[in-house]
Amino acid sequence: MGEELRYQLKSTVVLVGMMGSGKTAIGRALAAKLDVPFVDSDSAIEEAAALSIAEIFRRYGEAFFRERETAVLRRLLSGPAGIVSTGGGAFLAEENRAAIADMGVAVWLDADLETLWERVRHKDTRPLLRTENPKATLRTIFKERTPIYAKAGLRIPVVETASIEETTLTVIDKLATRPDLLEPLL
Repeated sequence: MGEELRYQLKSTVVLVGMMGSGKTAIGRALAAKLDVPFVDSDSAIEEAAALSIAEIFRRYGEAFFRERETAVLRRLLSGPAGIVSTGGGAFLAEENRAAIADMGVAVWLDADLETLWERVRHKDTRPLLRTENPKATLRTIFKERTPIYAKAGLRIPVVETASIEETTLTVIDKLATRPDLLEPLL
């Protein structure tokens, strides 16, 4: 079998989408394949605050969290080209969408509602789903956010049966259609 094609990433790729769409898992795999840094913006916020996302929400509220999220995202976009996974709400802010478009590219991992529910239903780390009917809450969030995620520069349909590796290769194939983002190395 031939040698795997290598690429140079020319702009930061910011993975956006609903909670449970695979942003962190795909982000890690993508960064490893492209040999670039990976940062999960939620982890960067937790590290800076020395608190969990859930604790930040509980103590200071969502508005405070979103301010920190914007600051961290700008810092990450200002660094070397890499892969950034964001929290599900990061792309909702016009300011964040503009920064991503100016300094990188947003890639929407588009998973359907049932796939998302199967992935998040047993996790207690989702502050927005701490409601009486978490599936109904997820459905509402999904309907509100989908039109905004559709503004991303690139869309990757997330197939429930696809492995992380398969989805990662799909992202690379899509990025490779944009020489301004990803360039093959000879």
